[in-house]
Amino acid sequence: MLTIGIVATLIRLAWGAAEGLRLLGDARPHGADLDKYSARLWDVATGIELVGIICGLIGFGRMRLDSYVLGYFGLAAMVTGIAIRWSAIVTLGKYFNGKVCFQPDHQLVRVGLYKYVRHPAYTGSLLAHLGLGLAMANWFSLTFSVLPFVIAVWYRMRVEDEALAKVFGPNYGEYANQVKRLIPKLY
Repeated sequence: MLTIGIVATLIRLAWGAAEGLRLLGDARPHGADLDKYSARLWDVATGIELVGIICGLIGFGRMRLDSYVLGYFGLAAMVTGIAIRWSAIVTLGKYFNGKVCFQPDHQLVRVGLYKYVRHPAYTGSLLAHLGLGLAMANWFSLTFSVLPFVIAVWYRMRVEDEALAKVFGPNYGEYANQVKRLIPKLY
């Protein structure tokens, strides 16, 4: 089971490095900063997740289930979540940034996964963090990979929705009434 945990950790490190490199190109936020510390909360969640990964690697809090099935399911969920997140990031293109801010020519994106949910990058992220916790087959890994990001996503979505409503006005209100936040037709 430790092998699956190591693979999950390596995937998480590669994912984090890829996002870090992606954000280096956007080191200076465009336009007004409307972030309200949501990016910092995300960073705190990442730090807490690291504690969960360490617990998983040392076996502290190991689940007593069929950990191989759970581990492979977790890896599949993790990779699927990362793919969803990156699809959303690629769809946003130049409008994606690590902070909530807008460019002068910013457009409301309603194509790709954004036709189905308003925050698909967060949908993918939550699925990937859930997958990481399950792949580790560890209660602490699962808790520290999911709970901090649920809190960060919950806060960040509200900050983004408020900022998007401010920037796009009734157009965003109409979009928000038609498209759910994270799960198509549910939430």
